[in-house]
Amino acid sequence: MTTSARGTAKVPAVLVLEDGRTFRGRAYGALGETFGEAVFSTGMTGYQETLTDPSYHRQVVVMTAPHVGNTGVNAEDAESRRIWVSGYVVRDPARVPSNWRSTRSLDEELEEQGVVGIRGIDTRALTRHLRERGSMRVGIFSGDALPAEGDMVELVRQTPEMTGADLAAQVTVEEAYVVPAIGEKKYTVAAIDLGIKGMTPHRMAERGIEVHVLPSTATVEEVYAVAPGGPDGVFFSNGPGDPATADHQVELMRAALERGTPLFGICYGNQILGRALGFGTYKLKYGHRGINQPVQDRTTGKVEITAQNHGFAVDAPLDQAVDTPYGRAEVSHVGLNDNVVEGLRLLDKPAFSVQYHPEAAAGPHDAAYLFDRFVALMEDQRA
Repeated sequence: MTTSARGTAKVPAVLVLEDGRTFRGRAYGALGETFGEAVFSTGMTGYQETLTDPSYHRQVVVMTAPHVGNTGVNAEDAESRRIWVSGYVVRDPARVPSNWRSTRSLDEELEEQGVVGIRGIDTRALTRHLRERGSMRVGIFSGDALPAEGDMVELVRQTPEMTGADLAAQVTVEEAYVVPAIGEKKYTVAAIDLGIKGMTPHRMAERGIEVHVLPSTATVEEVYAVAPGGPDGVFFSNGPGDPATADHQVELMRAALERGTPLFGICYGNQILGRALGFGTYKLKYGHRGINQPVQDRTTGKVEITAQNHGFAVDAPLDQAVDTPYGRAEVSHVGLNDNVVEGLRLLDKPAFSVQYHPEAAAGPHDAAYLFDRFVALMEDQRA
């Protein structure tokens, strides 16, 4: 429940974690109450892209950068049709935005879209707590929604956990749409929208790909009807929730693998490929979120700085290729901070995936080559 009210800077607000840890600050954005999974993002820029990333659905995002909102909000940088975060936590928001592209302040945008936030708390202490204890459920309360002191923790504990959450259907497009190729059309790709960001089909369109964005519930028949003879490639996007719930998408991916169609997945799509190949998935302690995550591409030895937003990962062996129903598979990318699987590839079929975001609208752009890799697979398949 939220209520909109200008001038909330002096209204008290409280953040309560499910383990009872409490932080007191002031309201930011809309007044009311909100619940979700508390996670932290280490990005120092790109807050508008973060807020509008559907992968953050049902999460309360804590910004580790102390100053947020300096460049305001504009109409071009949104990654989807709305803000998806359940709540927003900042230490020291900008009083006045300053950027030639800005059309309004961040707090005005949060208020307009009913996003409850809190400002003026020790986000460093909160982040350290989440690193030590792990991501957990959280509630933010402000204004008339402030309950009695003893009731807040219980309200938080009554909310659902992220483990077992099937959320792709809540963020996917309702009807299919087409992003035309920029310049000469060379290929047609069916993109399964599990929470796709706007920059992703744009990156493909820049490479001459006509992208047909389909709902997460798309059938095999709908995927292969996007072009005469079927699409040149199939893409599975990022998205929120527990990949253990994505049974329909796993079967859809297996159907594409059986046909030998070039396949590319990112983030949630990487986890779905892992499941399609027979690997398990698991929840990370506090996940990877931000634009400064180092990853090594094992096929080249190159280290790239990547944009990431995931709380689950694929459980696959790092040191050997594995036989699967679709041929041999191996871990192609690995996270250098914690050895988490950051990419998979099939050695006998044209399919690969990465756990991070190569479209990276706010940067970095080290991983843009992956779209070229996808194009190369389609070129080889056509030849």
